[in-house]
Amino acid sequence: MSRRTVTAAGAGLLLAGATGLGPTTGTALAADAAPSRGASRASRISRGTQLLHADLHNHTLLSDGDGDAAGAFSSMRRAGLDVAALTDHASLSDNVLGEVLAGILPQEYKAVAGITQADWQTTRAYADAADRPGAFTAIRGFEWSEPLLGHVNVWFTENYIDVLQAGVMQPLLDWLAREPGLVLDGGADGLAGFNHPGREPGRFQEFVYDERVRDRVVSLEMFNRTDDYLFSGYADGKSSPLCACLNAGWRTGISGVTDEHGTDWGFPEGKGRTGLWVRQHDRDGVRRAMSARRFFATRTSGLRVDAVAATPRGVRRRMGSTLPMTSGVVRFRLDLARDASWRGRPLHVQVLRPGTEVPEVAHVEEFRVGPVVEFPVRLDVADGDWVLLRVSDPSQPNATPGPEGHPCNDLAIAYTSPWWLEPASA
Repeated sequence: MSRRTVTAAGAGLLLAGATGLGPTTGTALAADAAPSRGASRASRISRGTQLLHADLHNHTLLSDGDGDAAGAFSSMRRAGLDVAALTDHASLSDNVLGEVLAGILPQEYKAVAGITQADWQTTRAYADAADRPGAFTAIRGFEWSEPLLGHVNVWFTENYIDVLQAGVMQPLLDWLAREPGLVLDGGADGLAGFNHPGREPGRFQEFVYDERVRDRVVSLEMFNRTDDYLFSGYADGKSSPLCACLNAGWRTGISGVTDEHGTDWGFPEGKGRTGLWVRQHDRDGVRRAMSARRFFATRTSGLRVDAVAATPRGVRRRMGSTLPMTSGVVRFRLDLARDASWRGRPLHVQVLRPGTEVPEVAHVEEFRVGPVVEFPVRLDVADGDWVLLRVSDPSQPNATPGPEGHPCNDLAIAYTSPWWLEPASA
């Protein structure tokens, strides 16, 4: 991996971050909002929220990225993103060597061991300097990184945690559940998500479930860089990460990220990103949207996706919500738009349901981009408690296919977050 020459993160770098100067351009960041790209930000089927385009997973020289963290947020804002997070790796530094020794080792060490306390404070300074409520939301996070088990992003915490015990998820889950203010400050004020699920062989101990933090583990990356992880590992005899995660009991929304390690944060097309439906454009609004699983995954900049499901009794709920029902016909409404070039484009929307190895497809609706798409599907909680929509292009193949003939062997355009079926008595 190519690396840039490392310079000390001193006063000059902090000044660059505070003024919005990019790492090479030397031009100040404009004070207005990010440029408008793609579809309008208003849903045709829901009220009270606006769409924000987000990238919640990015790296810099503070861990194993190539780019100077001082320019990351300004790059993402210039690229048209509304929400951005820096999530450099937290692996071994503080626990193996201690803060002093870790802070003086060469950059090659940081690529393996990740951030230190000084890096954590530097990230906060850059995020606070770039944050503009109403125009651009900048978030500090970290990526808990166990090389065999998996990586987990954590956002909105005052502290971070390294890998305390190899091959075990429980220390991280305990930390997320711990109330702040104890000897080892916990992450009870934060949100977390499973990254590139299935890339590491341990798969989070097969998504070991912890009821205490179900409400805090909010996302599953279905798009990471240019990859679709729906069938990740299937060719090697493993189940779909989507089924493994949701069948274990987790209630994660579905996200897309660039997982950027280069120097052009936000600009490459075709990499994952997340659409957030927020009530207010600031950190609190973003946090609330993430907590509500009110988001979708895509690899298309400027795409708008919203989805609503109506139960047999007429209760309407947005993606990320519970559906109070046992069985019956659910009516889905899908709002999808991008720009004039997409009008009339033939696509499919697939209704994904729980399966043992791969998701079952309860229905495939063919449509052309334009009007709101509406269709009925019969659902029964006896077949599993979750359902979500996958939008695809039937003319192009999935680079990582599942079983022969599976409807999802085509190219994914977007995933909604799930709905969870809950009988009224529950």
